Amino acid sequence: MRRIMIIALLLLTVAAAWAEEKTVTSPDGRLRVQVACNDGRASYQLFYDERVVMMPSALGLKTSLADFTEGLTLVGGRTSDVEDCYEMDRVKARHIHYVARRLDVIFSGRDSLRFIVSFQVSDHDVAFRYLIPRPKAGNPKRMTVYSEATAFRMADGTTTFLCPQIGPETGWEKTKPSYEEDYEAEAPMAKPSKFGLGYTFPCLFSVPTPSAAEGTPVASKRNGSSATGERMWVLISETGVSSAYCGSHLSDYVEGRGYTVAYPHKGENNGYGSEFAVIPLPGPGFALCQTPWRTITVGETLSPIVETTVAYDVVKPLYEPSQTYKPGRYTWSWLIWQDKSINYDDQVKFIDLAAAMGYEYCLVDNWWDTQIGRERIEQLSRYAQSKGVSLLLWYNSNGFWNDAPQGPRDCMNTAIAREREMKWLQRIGVKGIKVDFFGGDKQATMQLYEDILSDANRYGLQVVFHGCTIPRGWERMYPNYVASEAALASENVFFDERHAKAEGFELTMHPFCRNALGAFDWGGVIMNRYLSPDNRSRHPRHTSDVFELATAFTNQTFVQCIAMQPNNLDELPPFELDLLRRIPTTWDETLFIDGYPSRYVVLARRHADDWYVAGINGTDKPVTLELNLSDLFTSADRLVIYNDHVLKKGDVVPSSYCKPLKPNGKGKVKVTMQPMGGLIVCKEQP
Repeated sequence: MRRIMIIALLLLTVAAAWAEEKTVTSPDGRLRVQVACNDGRASYQLFYDERVVMMPSALGLKTSLADFTEGLTLVGGRTSDVEDCYEMDRVKARHIHYVARRLDVIFSGRDSLRFIVSFQVSDHDVAFRYLIPRPKAGNPKRMTVYSEATAFRMADGTTTFLCPQIGPETGWEKTKPSYEEDYEAEAPMAKPSKFGLGYTFPCLFSVPTPSAAEGTPVASKRNGSSATGERMWVLISETGVSSAYCGSHLSDYVEGRGYTVAYPHKGENNGYGSEFAVIPLPGPGFALCQTPWRTITVGETLSPIVETTVAYDVVKPLYEPSQTYKPGRYTWSWLIWQDKSINYDDQVKFIDLAAAMGYEYCLVDNWWDTQIGRERIEQLSRYAQSKGVSLLLWYNSNGFWNDAPQGPRDCMNTAIAREREMKWLQRIGVKGIKVDFFGGDKQATMQLYEDILSDANRYGLQVVFHGCTIPRGWERMYPNYVASEAALASENVFFDERHAKAEGFELTMHPFCRNALGAFDWGGVIMNRYLSPDNRSRHPRHTSDVFELATAFTNQTFVQCIAMQPNNLDELPPFELDLLRRIPTTWDETLFIDGYPSRYVVLARRHADDWYVAGINGTDKPVTLELNLSDLFTSADRLVIYNDHVLKKGDVVPSSYCKPLKPNGKGKVKVTMQPMGGLIVCKEQP
């Protein structure tokens, strides 16, 4: 409330000395945002150690109230300190201490209407949003935001790591857009997006950084740890999107302007709902109308990109959890056994598999309503609980926004249907739902996500979304939210050998982009060597066993899919089964060790007192690294390494091994990840 009063006072009183420029600097003094108004247009610029990260980039909104993109005057501003300590059990770190400097810049437009751009700048992150007060003239109580001028303009020579936005009602059964397109790595900015509709968040860039004095980009190095003054890594996204706004994405690049924030296509959600954001204008004494946060993460190396918590730092919980939600692992028949497996007897096999592995959950996928039936699902849930396992059930979100035929349908699309269904789920002991096939990023669709989450919380249900948009701070906003798919996930490895061969490329992209900004339900640590129930036919998996094991650590989500098959209990080496049984899914700390997007990645994650160092190699060449483990383990720790042998002629994948690992006197070890292979280093278990 104090913050609101300060801003209101600023709006009512014009600063004694009008200024055309305002600046705010991060707590460590290295990251600086400069906000200006020239020729009636607002802009911001971003510097790191006085290197230009973002060139002057536009700010502003076009609304039903006024055009806040031109005819503007910068009339004042105020800086303040921001600090927040909070705990989360479902993201990459548990104890988070957020410290930032805040700058609220006031602009006046035509007819003296005003708005604020509020920046929060921490040591590696910039978050900003627009705040709009209700004007006195006419006393309007609502506003439509038609578009944003918000831009991100980087220097020539920037390379991109982006996923294209696709148009509405495309793809299988008209289920797109669903954030399931191919990433392209190291493309030039000027290259048009594949579908001409821009790019989905988050968006990763490698940026040449001219000095503030020189204004000329410095020559680049093509690695993930460039030195100061050469290249910066920049990750752009948004957070805090709820039912109060639409989701957005980036436009195609425009010379001299950069990328701009783009709103949903009017054809999304089968044309239903506005492609704009429609929001109320609160009266005096209430919080100002506000947009979601646009976020920019900046790093000389990739560490700030991988480790950022900005998506959660600037949002707050929207409701209290109805209970303590349980993390864990789940088995899933559908990935390999597909639709035919959705029958009572096969699901018993996967419940038994979960029980044998000590896993908490088993996911029963589409068609259970007709192929098993509700009465037998109740019986199946009782059986699962008798084995110490809880069921998760799949649902179609429809509705009318696509043609996906799978059932159960029409259970999640209205409040009345959800109330009836979720009450039944609670009664029979189901602990979570996976809801699939959404209609895009319109505000109406964001309302559906929020309604499902809020209603599910009343009945103690956790929620995973598939065929969907990315999360935008939702782990903190909605305490029963688990994860989203929002990428080309494991099902594509089954469907198409092209994706099986590209699994290394895709899973070495996500720690730097998709998973950096939100929990990721990839859909499985795949242990079958062939993508078939008999594990001998169809196309092979092109990654090693240790690669797959390592993805349980490089992919982060609170409830992790371990897509084992019953046959794996008899086929896998005992040391692999032992590790699979004890994979954690909650993390107290995450550190980036080494890597490069689309090539390889090595991360360290801590669960309680135990560190796990996990790496995957997405290339067709060995990757040899020297790892410094001295900050993670003590000299008294007995370490083991899981790794791959060199692939032998005639083998589908290389054989794996687990053996003791002894760092040198400085705590360093030299390791090699085989092509499409991986590694895991951890303490030896008693």
